[in-house]
Amino acid sequence: MAANEVYQYSLISALMDGVASNGIPISDVLRHGDHGLGTFKNMVGEMIVLDGEVYQMKADGSVVHVDPETTITPFATVTRFDPTTTVKATLKDGKKDLQALLDELHPEATNHFLAIRLDGTFERIEFRTAGGQCRPREGMVDVCSRQTTHTFEGERGTVIGFRCPGYVMGINVAGDHLHFISEDRERGGHILGFETEGEIEVGVAVMSNFRLELPKGDREFDEAKLVKDEEGIKAVEG
Repeated sequence: MAANEVYQYSLISALMDGVASNGIPISDVLRHGDHGLGTFKNMVGEMIVLDGEVYQMKADGSVVHVDPETTITPFATVTRFDPTTTVKATLKDGKKDLQALLDELHPEATNHFLAIRLDGTFERIEFRTAGGQCRPREGMVDVCSRQTTHTFEGERGTVIGFRCPGYVMGINVAGDHLHFISEDRERGGHILGFETEGEIEVGVAVMSNFRLELPKGDREFDEAKLVKDEEGIKAVEG
């Protein structure tokens, strides 16, 4: 795929329905991008794809580098990231200030996708991680009800994520969806909130091409109801 085109495997609604026992090798996903988010088989931990390397963020907040050839993902979103805008900014109020900055930088992108990367020192950062399914087809709401949260201060690292337009809710997560990994690649997870310490580097790319690949030969997916649960998605991904 060309730079700044979105590739997605499966649907967030499928994860909500517990479709996570199967998937595709992450190496297949990496053919489409070097920057992204996702999860792993049975929703064990959070995924971050940073500069083409894949990391699994576990329930205790620790991080391991994974082999994309032997590791399966039931859901992932990636792009070949080439920022169209790069600025330095202080995001004292975290997500709120980031939202305002993105709106200012790209007001034309309301109905487009954005890829986002933040690099710098975070005065405070809070993230969560989930331990995975306890049984086949256990839905994402139940999985995330057992999530653990972690808060760090003065942590240097990278935030990777996407802003998806509202009309894709249920296909993906509408709004800003962000994961964090520390500079030493030892801590990370799904961001709940953050504050920056001084200026950080913000890279953004506007994306207008979206490719969706659905699971094939997956009984869980074929039998899933895939009803959009907007409130449930907001609860687990907000």
